[in-house]
Amino acid sequence: MSLIYTIPQNHVVLIKRFGKHSRVQKDGLRFKIPFIESIKYVPEWNGTANKRGCYIELSEQQTDTPPRQCQTMDNVTIEADASIYWKIIDPVKAVYDIDILPKSISDVALNALRANIGKLKLDQLLSERQKLNQRIAAQLIEVASKWGVVFTRVEIQEINYSNETAEAMMQEMTAERKKRALIAEAEGKAKAELTKAQADADANLIRASAQAQALKVIGEAESNYILKLKQNTSTEAANQIMLSQKYIEGMKAITDNPSHKVFLPTNFKGAYELG
Repeated sequence: MSLIYTIPQNHVVLIKRFGKHSRVQKDGLRFKIPFIESIKYVPEWNGTANKRGCYIELSEQQTDTPPRQCQTMDNVTIEADASIYWKIIDPVKAVYDIDILPKSISDVALNALRANIGKLKLDQLLSERQKLNQRIAAQLIEVASKWGVVFTRVEIQEINYSNETAEAMMQEMTAERKKRALIAEAEGKAKAELTKAQADADANLIRASAQAQALKVIGEAESNYILKLKQNTSTEAANQIMLSQKYIEGMKAITDNPSHKVFLPTNFKGAYELG
């Protein structure tokens, strides 16, 4: 590179003096002192977050991790990969404090992914993917500060598992649906029985209340009737009349069913005496 050069926007160049880091040059027209200063190159980054091997890029980067086999908490082997979004905020740390930054980012993200998957069951992993992304991103914060980068987000791309696992999951889902249907049916029956029992109880209460009211009315009517009889006859005659009426009502109730045998008492004279 020539002594005078232009650094692209949102890029920086690291200048070494006698092999030791000297300063960071930001975007614009820049120069270096010949023979004394040189530019730091990072060819091992393979074009990630840099241009021409020396322009360190400060904009957000995306790194797609290769698929890795992981074991869930319920011993299911899956294959997962992720996309990590990050950017360099301290180019000196990013270049000098870690050997190969892009490779290290991929490795640490995969390790965090594998460790967190091991804490979840497969069904949790499939239903809580967003929470898993947040946990991994939170774990990478400490590492990021040491390497002069910041992780903006982590997204799990794919979770693959064997056909046997898929079939087992389908069977489990079918069993779960049947279980829910049986529970719903049982709850419906229980609710119907409860409603019926409540209705019966309400009906019995209404009948009892009506009977009590009827008995009260009948009692009041009999009391008034006896009072009238006593006013028009003697007390003994009134009692005899009431007894005869009860006798007739009882005989009527007994003889309502033609199949019943009826034995008439011979010692009751009230009906005859009235005559």
